[in-house]
Amino acid sequence: MDETLDFPLRANRPRVSVCMAAYNGARFIEEQIASILSQLVMGDELIVIDDGSRDDTVDRVRRFADNRIRLVINESNVGYVRTFEKAIGLASNEVLFLSDQDDRWIPARVESMVAALNDVDLVVSNFASFGGELTRVQRMRLKASDSGRWFSNIFWMWVGTRPYYGCCMAFRKELVDDLLPFPEYLSETHDQWIGYVANARHSVRHLEVNTVDRRVHDANSSARGNRPVLVVLRARIMTGRAILEALRRARRHQRRGR
Repeated sequence: MDETLDFPLRANRPRVSVCMAAYNGARFIEEQIASILSQLVMGDELIVIDDGSRDDTVDRVRRFADNRIRLVINESNVGYVRTFEKAIGLASNEVLFLSDQDDRWIPARVESMVAALNDVDLVVSNFASFGGELTRVQRMRLKASDSGRWFSNIFWMWVGTRPYYGCCMAFRKELVDDLLPFPEYLSETHDQWIGYVANARHSVRHLEVNTVDRRVHDANSSARGNRPVLVVLRARIMTGRAILEALRRARRHQRRGR
């Protein structure tokens, strides 16, 4: 299913911060950055954090010489979860997007997702793909009718069959107070963590349209294929703890709002 977005570029929309984690991304990062910059206006920013690349990723980012790009280089490799956490903490604008280094943003993605954030904290869309075959789970799609099914969303995310991908997310700056710091034990699925927190706050919208062309290749960070049972079990325990923490932070948020 491939749908075309049709939203005009608005200079007066809320300012946007795009958070990208980069690592050995030289093959594809320039194409991705170009697709992002074409949708940004003055006052927006693209935060690229390089996590110790051993190729020329950093040089390729610098070639753009665009003052909307903020390049940060980690002193050591800390992994994509902590890199995204750092990027979110550095974001200064009203709306935050997460971005992988190897996809392509569909035209009007920013405008459509910002518009959908008018009364919620988090918007999550579907994606198109190219370059390879998706797994059965990756072919699953979000339904708009499930947007308000908060606990169902949390449960099926935990099971692994409700697709909340970071590359398909945009969220309000207000959500960051409950997102950060990430739980110290969180070693994967930062995108599910964001989904847990927003659903715990009852503030999510699903967009059934595609907003990203996701590149499928061997180096994707998302797991492809079966993982050992013990690895899956440890991951379920970890994300179960994250759900409890998200609910705790949502209660804290409610108390602050009283």
